Amino acid sequence: MNLSWMAWTIETATFFISIFIALVIMSIWTTKAPQVPRFGILRIETTPGDRLFLSLLGSAFICITWLAMFGAPIYGGIITSLVYGVAVFRWV
Repeated sequence: MNLSWMAWTIETATFFISIFIALVIMSIWTTKAPQVPRFGILRIETTPGDRLFLSLLGSAFICITWLAMFGAPIYGGIITSLVYGVAVFRWV
């Protein structure tokens, strides 16, 4: 398999492995202890899987915006994304 079209660096591999691990953990968590959907600050019914999706999508936009405004490195964007993810899981 020729994967030379993508820059497979340690950072890229870590990113995709982290998302895969998060999905596996969420799947195991949902299987072991089914979650009841809840209403958060947005007043929409969300499950933990929905909140994971919202946090990943929002984090992508945060990091893209960080790159557009400040350039590399994006450590500030990553920290902001972590805070955003915690807030989504807590209040959404």
